Amino acid sequence: MAVDVLTEITIARPVDVVAGYAGDPTNAPQWYANIDSVRWLTEPPLRVGSRMAFVARFLGRRLAYTYEVVEHEPGHRLVMSTAQGPFPTETTYTWEPVDAGTRMSLRNRGEPAGFAAATAGVMASAMRRANRKDLARLRAVLEAG
Repeated sequence: MAVDVLTEITIARPVDVVAGYAGDPTNAPQWYANIDSVRWLTEPPLRVGSRMAFVARFLGRRLAYTYEVVEHEPGHRLVMSTAQGPFPTETTYTWEPVDAGTRMSLRNRGEPAGFAAATAGVMASAMRRANRKDLARLRAVLEAG
């Protein structure tokens, strides 16, 4: 069973501010509750081919994985993917201007394997809840600044 979770939020800040902050992986631990650290494996700035090592917690487990940027349209779209582990994932951020500021979408999708495949439904529900909280935290950080 594939997992495909799409979450959106409107943030009362311009696209360049939202995309600049959310699209910088270095900031991820400040707004993602489950991400403990991010370390660049390639030299910044962010571009197609950039790689970062993430350490996170999800469903009670410590996860270490490497994301690679596979698509990058600054201020509009960022796609990162990881191929290793029991749950290869693609994460997509998009930003678009709206009257109230910026609509940001966060999409996580992948095809879990092994034991993870049996828990795909639980995983998708937990991911959806976490993404909603993380985007709300991002909005709070950006709208306070």
